[in-house]
Amino acid sequence: MIKLVRLEWKKNNVIMYIRNAVIATAILAVFMLMMAGELETNETMQAYGRGMLGTSVELFVNMTYIVFTGVMLASFIVGSYSKKTMNLMFSYPIKRKKIVLSQMAAVWIFNMTAMIASKLLIYAVLLLARPYLGISAADITFGALSFWLDILLRSAAMVSIAYIALPVGLKMRSSKATIVTAVIIVCFTQGNIGSVSLVNNIPFYGVLFVLSAVSVYLSVYNVERKDLL
Repeated sequence: MIKLVRLEWKKNNVIMYIRNAVIATAILAVFMLMMAGELETNETMQAYGRGMLGTSVELFVNMTYIVFTGVMLASFIVGSYSKKTMNLMFSYPIKRKKIVLSQMAAVWIFNMTAMIASKLLIYAVLLLARPYLGISAADITFGALSFWLDILLRSAAMVSIAYIALPVGLKMRSSKATIVTAVIIVCFTQGNIGSVSLVNNIPFYGVLFVLSAVSVYLSVYNVERKDLL
């Protein structure tokens, strides 16, 4: 499986995605630096168990990487079907299910790692700039185990729920449909419905996890006998 994951990264030019992730992180870091002073004095938004500054970092990074995951799913998996390159891959003496799962794993591992790295880098930049911006950044506690666990679990959750977009793209054989669905997922998971906030809503995320698991199952279900045409 590890060899297949590496093959997927090489085949899909993972260096390009690394470059894009670095650019996105840099843009987010600059944006947060520009907004830090204003956010520090604004207490209207308290979510993710953190203050305004930490909440904003989580919000914008989550939004970025849910869409990023959707884009990679569209390229790695849906694009392989629509461009008929999956025909060649399924001719290998490897189970089809294993090939598709390795594609999913390649996307998940990359985005999970990139999201964690992005959050940590942005938090580090904010801490280094703290004396110049006049912010406390009290919710950025690198020395606390709970801080690391929170980043790890939330990143895994955000990347995982993006997989809800996969069966939609596969059903329509459309990369665009996958990306649009990922954007819709961002709107639902990082926004409000009326006065009800869906951010940090445990029951809501529980439903999304179930949908993610179902989406993965549907994406590999009957793949061994499915007609590619």
